[in-house]
Amino acid sequence: MTKPQQPATLEDVAALAEVSAKTVSRVVNAEPTVSEKTRARVLRAIELLDYKPNLNARMLAGERSYLIGLFYDKPGAYLTDFYAGAADRCRESGYHLMMESCDRDSPQFTRQVSTLLRQMRLDGVILLPPLSDDALIANTLRDASIPAVRIAPRERGQDSPSIGIDDYLAARRLTAHLIGLGHERIGFILGKPGHGATEERYRGFTDEMRANNLSIDTAIIETGNFIFPDGVACAEKLLQAAKPPTAIFASNDDMAAAVISVAHKLGMELPTQLSVVGFDDAPVATMIWPLLTTVRQPVTSMARAAAGLIIENSPRRNGWPDPIPHSTLDFELIVRDSASAAK
Repeated sequence: MTKPQQPATLEDVAALAEVSAKTVSRVVNAEPTVSEKTRARVLRAIELLDYKPNLNARMLAGERSYLIGLFYDKPGAYLTDFYAGAADRCRESGYHLMMESCDRDSPQFTRQVSTLLRQMRLDGVILLPPLSDDALIANTLRDASIPAVRIAPRERGQDSPSIGIDDYLAARRLTAHLIGLGHERIGFILGKPGHGATEERYRGFTDEMRANNLSIDTAIIETGNFIFPDGVACAEKLLQAAKPPTAIFASNDDMAAAVISVAHKLGMELPTQLSVVGFDDAPVATMIWPLLTTVRQPVTSMARAAAGLIIENSPRRNGWPDPIPHSTLDFELIVRDSASAAK
């Protein structure tokens, strides 16, 4: 009978990488005192041996918990991609990522967050929008001395890092693309009210329309919540308006997919009768027909950067670097088949 293979130890990794056990420990703990060449060799040995640090032992040995929280409001394609990137970065440094849904509209919201922070000794929290703009959750984390990285907030704070893209510029560029195709009557579906990206994308749209001397008809402006069902309700109103738009800019891909679904149901020919664009380049963008023209956010890179900020600045009470880091990553306009010349 074959004897079960024993899990790899820290000493096994040290032997394979030809370094000391202390050096392996420094790499696992994301300490900055290791050269990049040595760090790469140790990480390669960890991968080859499938080494998994003992989380309980590490927690007992120091102030860190090696747990990072990912707090979100509503699930969606954006969350799936973000989780994958953050979890991958955590795995590289022996951290664990814990996802937690925080319904801001729930009367139990405050109690839920307080209970969670009391039960879990988190090294840091990543806040997805709209939680990244929520003062209550920010104050609760600050009172608990838990650092937070905010994703796509409305404003950059003075006490916590942020990561995002230039939603305003991206929206202007996407609107300019539709105008360049000859569209003048363009409908718009906003995202969740109070959301920083909702406001910036709409502001980019309106500014680009005005820059081209095009009017903005409030009769073809609707508000959704970045989710498919609300996108359906908005699309039904827009496409059955007395004078429907020739193109619709939806504030994310889930709502853009909803517009395309309603248009197909109404027997419309896309994109000749209606052009549709979205935002995010979520997986759904290439799962529908026609394939969706959209803005690609580097979601995985944003997630890895957010997790990395927490890992590299542990223990949690040491504070952030001065000045507080704020990163604006590049976006890309992805032109596919869902928008064509206006008829």
